Amino acid sequence: MNVLVDTSIWSLALRRKAHDLNPAQRATVAELTSLIQEGRARIIGLIRQELLSGIKTSSQYEKLHTVLRSFPDEPISTVDYEAAAKAGNDCRARGVAVSVADILICAIAIARDWSIFANDPDFKSYARILPLKLHTPRK
Repeated sequence: MNVLVDTSIWSLALRRKAHDLNPAQRATVAELTSLIQEGRARIIGLIRQELLSGIKTSSQYEKLHTVLRSFPDEPISTVDYEAAAKAGNDCRARGVAVSVADILICAIAIARDWSIFANDPDFKSYARILPLKLHTPRK
């Protein structure tokens, strides 16, 4: 099964120094590495944009930009945005606040039968309402 990797995971691997990571974070990065090697890691343009935003220098931006170019964006259609709106409405109706970015990630993963790999605890809240599959490190 493919795995839609959230910004929080990519950021640990690509924007943080390995020696600054705690053991759980290192395990998370190792899992992302495994998913990449297996050809199962997926990204969308919105996540790419979040990762490239806030980079302090042009050289850091170019380095990250080059690395991310190895991962094509999953195409997003009108149906995906409509499904995200409905999923957001369903969550809000049950008292769970959503972000536009997170709920789009959820809708894409559900439509493609992918799991989501994220450190953001909000996805656990969404999973109580939506038919999400959350990916956890296997080691």
